[in-house]
Amino acid sequence: QVQLVESGGGLVQPGGSLRLSCVASGITFRIYTMAWYRQASGKQRELVAVISRSGNTNYADSVKGRFTISRDNAKNTVSLQMNSLKPEDTAVYYCNAEFGGSSNWGQGTQVTVSS
Repeated sequence: QVQLVESGGGLVQPGGSLRLSCVASGITFRIYTMAWYRQASGKQRELVAVISRSGNTNYADSVKGRFTISRDNAKNTVSLQMNSLKPEDTAVYYCNAEFGGSSNWGQGTQVTVSS
């Protein structure tokens, strides 16, 4: 079955960096659109960044210039490099894999930005 496993979350000070990774199994990774979403406490889940199977990327306005999404099809991995982190980036970050109407989610990893 499809499995998405995120890692790399944690506690970081404002202005710091974190790198999230998501390893996928049970899918033909290279044909999937991969994305990172986040959900802050009491708020709706929102799209952070997406990368198509051809490598095209798109970002939420709130993270443009600070976050970078990338994929390694050989390792079935999608990553999110997060720089210049702000307290408002605090949330649970989820990996998503989508193809042909099928949407799959990881269990999430907590990112907390606080001094």
